[in-house]
Amino acid sequence: MREIPVTEVGPLYIGQTENTKAATGCTVFIASQGMRAGLDVRGGGPASRESQLLNPMMAAQSIHAIVLAGGSAYGLGAADGVMQYLEQNGIGYDTGYALVPLVAQSDLYDLSVGEASVRPDAAMGYEAARRAMEEPNYRDGNYGAGCGATVGKYAGMDYCMKSGIGSYAVQIGALKIGAIVVANALGDIYDWKTGRQIAGMLNKKKDGLRSTAEYMRQSYAVVDNKFTGNTTLGVVFTNAHFEKAQLCKIAGMAHDGYARSINPVHTSADGDSIYAVSIGDIAADQDLVGALAAEVVSEAIVRAVESAEGAYGFPALRDLAGK
Repeated sequence: MREIPVTEVGPLYIGQTENTKAATGCTVFIASQGMRAGLDVRGGGPASRESQLLNPMMAAQSIHAIVLAGGSAYGLGAADGVMQYLEQNGIGYDTGYALVPLVAQSDLYDLSVGEASVRPDAAMGYEAARRAMEEPNYRDGNYGAGCGATVGKYAGMDYCMKSGIGSYAVQIGALKIGAIVVANALGDIYDWKTGRQIAGMLNKKKDGLRSTAEYMRQSYAVVDNKFTGNTTLGVVFTNAHFEKAQLCKIAGMAHDGYARSINPVHTSADGDSIYAVSIGDIAADQDLVGALAAEVVSEAIVRAVESAEGAYGFPALRDLAGK
């Protein structure tokens, strides 16, 4: 098994755009010929659009784009711009009267980071789609949907850290699988290989880390509002051939990657979601790919915090490493 660039997994176009001042953005994944996709949502507070398209009981066997964005439910309008761009370029489901691009979207909460009144909209979605198809610009860090990402927020935003979007991909023979994850969790981030906490809730001096899990155990009193900026979003994609029901299972197995790298995870204040996408025809064992999906997701989360830069008054991992 060897690491490969995430953009080499298959014919999937990825574009990003962000409003750096407002600390929000979006990341768009496009398959012009359609992609088979499944979805598994484990968090208790998701913001999503067209998620039922990925239910194995629904008629559509493929979709044309996935959008990850900030702005919470307000940012779901970014998909309108993606649909507009796809329609203009002849991509969509032909109903006989019009092309209807099938676009699924999941959003994270970043309204507490920059300017809460500025959210991803149709114009931002259109530009991200244009970049995906015409000048693919994916990169890890404070970009796209990761622009306003933060982690470790149980004690409030004063003690959280800056995170971002991260990626990781591997190849075994002809089989390729990769993941792109926006790490925007209520909980802390751990190196899945060593079990060591690497990001999350800052200590009172803000020069090191403390454990959210241990902090929570100090009191079982109800916390009235945990919605200070949560939800980790991921897309796993492979060149292996799977159908929707299989991909929903792979997405479910990929959540093991969240559990290895985030604690606590899948809380009522997170909308943790993972899409699993098939963009090839390689024959591969479903359970092997599911297990690999968890691994690439875990490493993508690590890359998300390693590549982030401190911003908006929140330090990043690289800032703490320098102390």
